[in-house]
Amino acid sequence: MDLAARSGIALRLSAGEHLVVTNTHGQQVVDTWALSAQEPSRFLSASHTWMHTGRLVVRAGDDLVDNTRRPLLSLSEDTSLGDHDLLIPSCDLPRYRQLGVREYHDNCHDNFYAALAALGVPAPQFVPQPLNLFMRVPIAADGAISIESPRARAGDRVRLTAVEDVVVVLSACPQDLAATNGVGRTPTGVAYDIVGATV
Repeated sequence: MDLAARSGIALRLSAGEHLVVTNTHGQQVVDTWALSAQEPSRFLSASHTWMHTGRLVVRAGDDLVDNTRRPLLSLSEDTSLGDHDLLIPSCDLPRYRQLGVREYHDNCHDNFYAALAALGVPAPQFVPQPLNLFMRVPIAADGAISIESPRARAGDRVRLTAVEDVVVVLSACPQDLAATNGVGRTPTGVAYDIVGATV
């Protein structure tokens, strides 16, 4: 299935099911969130995941944990070069105002809320830090960070496995004023597929 550029969607996954996200054209960032289906107040937490893995980055085989330190998802496959950011917040209208945009601009913050509303899922009062799939944010030796053009190639994919019943939100990032989605600064769509639990 296709997720159009600049748009978001919320998906229900049962425990053991897999969500495969494919970077159809390459260099497209996908803001990704997960919430417990039974307790939406439990959500994928970047800081708790750092503590769990002992790293600021995630790798294939890592569990992604929630704000109560329980695994929600596992990153079970990654064919990309492994650039997945847990530091940069989702784009929102204040960010685009800082970049000089005065009219409305599509953004991942609003996509998050719209996607959950469309599925009838209660949303948190704030947008949690996303897992930014395919986003390249190098960390220099002095701690400085930068956002660079993604290295994700067309066809690169990740597989997220639900550890329990979850709601996953995907947003094909609309950023077109920086190199977040490549030097061409042109957001594109991605593909996703839900695969049944492995027997």
